[in-house]
Amino acid sequence: MRRVAITGIGVVSPVGSGADAFFTGLLAGRSGIRRIAAPFAERLAVKVAGQIDDFDPARHFSKIRLGALDRFSQFALVAAKQALDHAGLRLTEPERLSTGVYMGTGLGGAYALEDAYAEVFKAGEPRIKPFTVILTMNNAAGGQIGLEHGLQGPNQTFSTACASSAIAIGEAMRAIRHGYAETMLAGGAEALLTLGTIKSWEALRTLALEDPVDPAASCRPFSRDRAGLVLGEGAAVLVLEEMERARARGADILAELAGYGAANDAEHITKPAVRGQARAMTAALADAGVAAADVDYINAHGTATAVGDVIETQAIKQVFGEHARRVAISSTKSMHGHLMGATGAVEFAAAVLALRNRAIPPTAHLRVPDPECDLDYVANSGRSDVNVKTVMSNAFAFGGSNAVLVARAL
Repeated sequence: MRRVAITGIGVVSPVGSGADAFFTGLLAGRSGIRRIAAPFAERLAVKVAGQIDDFDPARHFSKIRLGALDRFSQFALVAAKQALDHAGLRLTEPERLSTGVYMGTGLGGAYALEDAYAEVFKAGEPRIKPFTVILTMNNAAGGQIGLEHGLQGPNQTFSTACASSAIAIGEAMRAIRHGYAETMLAGGAEALLTLGTIKSWEALRTLALEDPVDPAASCRPFSRDRAGLVLGEGAAVLVLEEMERARARGADILAELAGYGAANDAEHITKPAVRGQARAMTAALADAGVAAADVDYINAHGTATAVGDVIETQAIKQVFGEHARRVAISSTKSMHGHLMGATGAVEFAAAVLALRNRAIPPTAHLRVPDPECDLDYVANSGRSDVNVKTVMSNAFAFGGSNAVLVARAL
């Protein structure tokens, strides 16, 4: 079976832009969660988000180009370019024929969609922007990446809520393994910090209110005083290559993408289930040919919801047995928030960078130990100079979709 190399990573996140800045911020426990800076903020009960304040689209795109790019596509294009540059990949025309794009997103062009609704239903405009369909469609980001770089291999978009981009990466791995592509750009993008979207999440009563002492500490996965998830925005894209091809061109291989497992809970549309999560983790380990005891670090889904963190803890214990108490686990959502359809890619990037840098980012703001979440959640401070050879990243979603990725050092 053909093996898959990870040779490039691009990230646009509330913690930092670019692989190095992103991981440096995570390792330092620096939170990108802050008060929402938007004209509609006063209409919200929830005042915090993982919002990217320093992203200037004009630095990356012409005014004409921006007319066809929603914010989530902008993030995706910047992350894709970073990933290609990070990989040192300069594709020839024949190579572009076998290079594809698999992306994940939960909502697609949320900003353009909300603008269109406002024009039609509130302002009563007889016409809306002519590019509205192009801006809002879920596959806009993947299509724009393919267009930007002339990539003519398979181009698909996955929309399975919070597991979207983890599934995109796993399926991209399979595409290379089975010979459908030689190189893939895979990841996800999300930009949903709009009034309508945040109000919808408020109605579900799953969002954390602003921490009264420190807004940056509003997301506290696995802490007994956790209060719910915090929405975030951003994108991550990884360059995946067939292993021998990557070696032949002298690529700096960051890790091997070794395993992928997916499973559906089939129990509840929103409540997670131990057995579905455990099946996905078990499948990923089997696909990688890795024993549970060989995993050094897990980037947990860890949303900071009361039920979700306990369920994931139980699932890890079920799969890892006694090793569950030895493996380092952290939720980087404590710093960048929950990026919905992009979160799987962003967190897998964090896991690969942990392997690459032999360092483990913390679960920030874990202030009060929870007896039901009693594993090693790398509380508050990152760890450097550690032995990290195999990593796992969990992505679990509304709808019952679970996706798990495993990477290992060469």
